[in-house]
Order: sequence, then structure tokens, then C-alpha cells
Amino acid sequence: MRAAVVLIFAMVLIAMGCSSIHTAEASNYEEPKIKTMHVGGKVLCQDCTQGWNEWVHGARPIKGGKVSVTCMDDRSRVVFYGSDLTDEKGQFDLIMNKYTINGKEVKANRCSVRLVSCPDATCNVPTNFGGGRSGVKLNRPSFVYRDLVKYTLGPFYYTSLMCEKSDTTHPDQSTNGRGNGRNY
Repeated sequence: MRAAVVLIFAMVLIAMGCSSIHTAEASNYEEPKIKTMHVGGKVLCQDCTQGWNEWVHGARPIKGGKVSVTCMDDRSRVVFYGSDLTDEKGQFDLIMNKYTINGKEVKANRCSVRLVSCPDATCNVPTNFGGGRSGVKLNRPSFVYRDLVKYTLGPFYYTSLMCEKSDTTHPDQSTNGRGNGRNY
């Protein structure tokens, strides 16, 4: 009987020792601090002079296109601006710091990515197909692992001057949801 009590007492001591070791290990664990964010995507040229299938599925990558990211603070001041050129596959990968020089956090939901310029003389009109002309807000990361956060956007598109749809409405001809926009 005495041996059973000693055995139970020893097991209790071992269990308490193991739990204190795990508690000590858990208290030393720190969540990895994310220092950079990656923003990636593609820039393509859509040619409207081709047939429907070529127009939809035949977009070609643009090499050397410039894409920018602009991040604002809560008072709408620019806290980060960065840009990147696309490679031969039309891909860009902007790497941005999660914290400013002053140590303030750059909030991804206050960042916008947009097309800036295109070196292709025949396909250099930015479109809003994919949001490239007006800009796309970062809202949900496509990849999160340890200290890496990546946002994947696009594709963004350029087109030729011939394909650009011009805005022909006159401010006085605005329909505001009423009528057909004609002045009679």
C-alpha cells in the first residue's frame, strides 16, 4: 500500500513539473511580428480589334509597366508610396514596410494600388477593367504565413487608343435616374 501511495505521489509531482515547463514555454512564445507586406499581380494588354475570344482570353503581358501603391493614415495623409515595374510576364511584386520610419503601422485597408504608366506605345490607355485606372483597395490578403502577408490583385489592363471608350455625356445631359438624358 505504501508503495502505491509513493507511486501516486511521484506521478503527481511529475505531472506538476511537466505542466510548469509547458507554462514557461508558452509564456516565452511571441507571435512573429509582420514587418513587410507583399502586393502582387499582373498587367496585361487587351486588344479590342481582335475577335471576342482573343479579346477576352488573348491578353498579352506588358513588360515595364509601372504600378504604384499609396497608403494613407487616418487623417488622409500619405504615409507610404511605392512603385514597381512589371517583368516580361507582366507580373509585379511590391514589397512595402508594415511600419513607417516613425514607427506607425501602415494599415493595408488604407492602401490603394493602381496603374501608373506603360511603355507600350500601341497599348498604353489604362482601363478600369480590374480597377487599375481608379485604384484597388487592399482588403483581404491572399496568403498569410508566419511573418509573410501577401495581397494578390488584378489583372490590370491597358488597351489601345482605338479601343478607349470616351465619355460623351455632357454634364447638363445627366439623367440622374430620370428619362433618357436628352434635352427637349
